[in-house]
Amino acid sequence: MVVRRTRAPQPLAPHGIPGHLVEFVEALRGVGIAVGPSETVDAGRVLATLGLGNRDQLREGLACAVMRRAEHRETYDAMFDLWWPAALGARTVVDDDDEIAEQPDGPPPQDVEAMRDALVQMLANDPDLASMDDRLAAMIAQIVESFGRYNSSRGPSYSSYQALKAMALDELEGRLLAGLLVGYGDDPTPTQEQIAKSIAAKRISQLRRMVEGETKRRTAEQLGREHVQMYGIPQLSENVEFLRASGDQLRQMRRVVAPLARTMATRLAARRRRSRAGEIDLRKTLRKSMSTGGVPIDVVLKKPHPARPELVVLCDVSGSVAGFSHFTLMLVSALRQQFSRVRVFAFIDTTDEVTEMFGPEADLAVAVQRITREAGVYTRDGHSDYGHAFVSFQDKYPNVLSPRSSLLVLGDARNNYRNPQVDLLAHMVNAARHAHWLNPEPKHLWGSGDSAVPRYEDVISMHECRSAKQLATVIDSLLPV
Repeated sequence: MVVRRTRAPQPLAPHGIPGHLVEFVEALRGVGIAVGPSETVDAGRVLATLGLGNRDQLREGLACAVMRRAEHRETYDAMFDLWWPAALGARTVVDDDDEIAEQPDGPPPQDVEAMRDALVQMLANDPDLASMDDRLAAMIAQIVESFGRYNSSRGPSYSSYQALKAMALDELEGRLLAGLLVGYGDDPTPTQEQIAKSIAAKRISQLRRMVEGETKRRTAEQLGREHVQMYGIPQLSENVEFLRASGDQLRQMRRVVAPLARTMATRLAARRRRSRAGEIDLRKTLRKSMSTGGVPIDVVLKKPHPARPELVVLCDVSGSVAGFSHFTLMLVSALRQQFSRVRVFAFIDTTDEVTEMFGPEADLAVAVQRITREAGVYTRDGHSDYGHAFVSFQDKYPNVLSPRSSLLVLGDARNNYRNPQVDLLAHMVNAARHAHWLNPEPKHLWGSGDSAVPRYEDVISMHECRSAKQLATVIDSLLPV
C-alpha cells in the first residue's frame, strides 16, 4: 500500500511581516519583475505607513514602490493576490438576515439554479462589481467550495474550470443581457443594445476573474504558493514565447515595441559616441609636435566616418510564425532611423517586397495585417517553402544585397521537406556584409521533423529568439556601430 502524505497548510508569514515582504519581493524577481534594494526599502516604508488594514491601499502602495513598468501590472496583481490573500480558509457567508455564519467544512449542498438566479440579480442591479459588498465575494467562495473542489494525488485542490462550468457563464450572460435590456423599455435602440451587450460581457469577465482568483487562493493554501506561481501567474509580456502566445498576449507584446526600440536606440547611440574617438593619426600628430620641439604632447585622432548600413529583412509570414515575424517587423520599423535604408521582403512560398507598407506614417499593426491580404507571398499551395522563396527573391531582386547590406532572415526554417536551396542562401550571405537568422523555435527542436536548420546553420549564423526579451537582446547585439 502506498501512503501519500498531504501537505499541511503553511502559515501565511512564518518569518513575520518583514520576512514575508522580503519573500514577496524575491517572488516578484522570480517572475521577471526587477525590484532592487532601494525599491525593497521603499516597500517596507509603505507597509509600515499603511499597515494591513486596507488591502486595496496596500496593493497600490506596494505597486508604487516596486513597479517600474505599467505593462507588468497584471503579473504584479496576480502575485499580490497570491502573497497577500483577501482571506484565509473558507470565507464566511452572509445570510438573508445579514448575520455572518461560518461556512461548514467540506462542500455544502447547493441549489445551482438558485445560485445562478442570485448572481444574475446581483450583476444586473449593481453598476460595478468593484463597488459590491462582501456578499458577492462570499457567494463566489461558496461556488468554488461547492463545485470547484476535487481530490488530487497531492490532496484536496480546486478547479476554476469545474466552478465556471457549474455556473454556466454563457447562460448567465444571456440572462443578464435580457435583464439589462428591460431597463431600456419595450423597443431598445441598436445603440442601447450594444451598450447592454458590452456591460454584460464586462461583468461576466469580471466574474470569471473573481472565480479564478478565489480558486488560486484556495489552491495556494492546499498545495503551496510555488505550485500556483508556476502554473497560475500570467507571464510578463516580454517573456511570453511567440509560438505559444494568444491573441491578447500578442497585443500586449506590441505595446512594448516602443520602449524596447528607445532602449536599443539609446544603447546604439552610446556605442557610437564611444567609437567616435577614432585611432591616432600618426602623420598629423608628428606634424603638430613640431611646435613643441618634436615632443608629441597633443595627440591627433583620425575622425571616423561611420556609414549607417542598409538593412534587408526577409521574413516568413506563414501562420506558424506570423506572431514572431510581425513583432520583429514592428521592432525593426521602430529602429529604421539607425539604418540608411530598410527594405522588407515577406514570403510564405514566394517572396514579395512590402517596404511601402512600413512607411514612417504607417500604422504598424495595420501594415502587418495587410501583408497576407495584398502582397504576393504565395503562389503555390500556401505552405512554407524557404527554398522557393530564396529563388524568387534572387530572381526578382538580384541587386538588393551589397557589401553595405545587413541581411536578417526571420523564420523557423520548417521547409515541409522541400528543397532548402542552401547554395542560394550561401550566395545571398556572401553578397551581404552581415547575415543573421532569427529563429523563434526552442533550440532543442532545431533539426526535428521538417526543420532544415542543420543545413542552414552551415552557411548563416542562427539565433534563438523565443520571446520579446530574447529578441531585443539578440537584435541589440547585432546592431552595427
